[in-house]
Amino acid sequence: MLTIHNPVHRLHAGRQEMYRGRLVPCHEVPDRLDHVLAELKRRPLGELREPGEVSMDVLRRIHSGRYLDFLAHAWDDWVALDPANAQVDALPSVWPVRGFRDDVLPDNFAARMGLFSFDAGTPLVAGTWQAARAGAACAVDAARAVASGAQRGAFALTRPPGHHAGADFFGGYCFLNNAALAAQTLRDGGFERVAVLDVDYHHGNGTQSIFYERADVLTVSLHGDPRTEYPFYLGHADERGAGPGLGFNLNLPLPRGTDFARWRAALGAGIEAIGRFGAQALVVSLGVDTFEGDPISSFALRSADYLQVGRDIAALQLPTVLVFEGGYAVAEVGVNAVNVLQGFEEGSA
Repeated sequence: MLTIHNPVHRLHAGRQEMYRGRLVPCHEVPDRLDHVLAELKRRPLGELREPGEVSMDVLRRIHSGRYLDFLAHAWDDWVALDPANAQVDALPSVWPVRGFRDDVLPDNFAARMGLFSFDAGTPLVAGTWQAARAGAACAVDAARAVASGAQRGAFALTRPPGHHAGADFFGGYCFLNNAALAAQTLRDGGFERVAVLDVDYHHGNGTQSIFYERADVLTVSLHGDPRTEYPFYLGHADERGAGPGLGFNLNLPLPRGTDFARWRAALGAGIEAIGRFGAQALVVSLGVDTFEGDPISSFALRSADYLQVGRDIAALQLPTVLVFEGGYAVAEVGVNAVNVLQGFEEGSA
């Protein structure tokens, strides 16, 4: 198992987020990745290395040009408003909801930020763009290693996470969609049918929206029921794709308190769908916020369960890229994530 890890992820470290109507310290913290990396060094599963560079042309395969331009310049634009802003995270405060225009790029920074975001819980800081771009490079390099045949499995260990980011929006702690970039890289590397399996507690709304009208990438997500769980506005079972993509999106929402037996049954349904699709390669959005001790989630998986998760995914016998997403019970994140990788290695043997 090759692991490509983000050496500059700590440049993105938000001070506070808006959570349930109040400003609180960020749940998405640098220690999340560091715990996984430490566990991989304690329990080595293969090579650890850093990524190369990722070009803007590659990023444009998934994200719009004007969105990428916004991210690249957002911090400088924020500080240009007031030098004192250098000491304050940038958070959006206004959004174009139904009936508002989004085709005209506002001159006002707050309006631009709102145009490209969907929540107030995703702070943008001085190092966000650099960290996010290096994270995208992790995902792309992992996919290239798998596409070349050099690796059957590769793990992109990065933060900020990615699966909530759409083609032209950020939110849910995500700025660039690493899983989507990995899937597109596999497609560009010669795989005609690629599946994305999202096992994070929260629905991968960004990934769904990116591929919703495409038949070459099947998206499968098991997650908390959007009637009660973030990101709320996507993730229902009746969302099956549109146009050429109709039938190529599968959502498996589950209620709060779901235990491993019920969760694993949903995983089995997702794996069966991937088999029927005839996927030639797989991307896994690996969130471990399904853990029973996670502070912002409500499933009941235990650390030992993640070994079986890895084995079940490996049973597909597909070239696989795993991309690190959520998991906020920081002390346990390392063990849980590496358990999935270990289980995958055991199932692949």
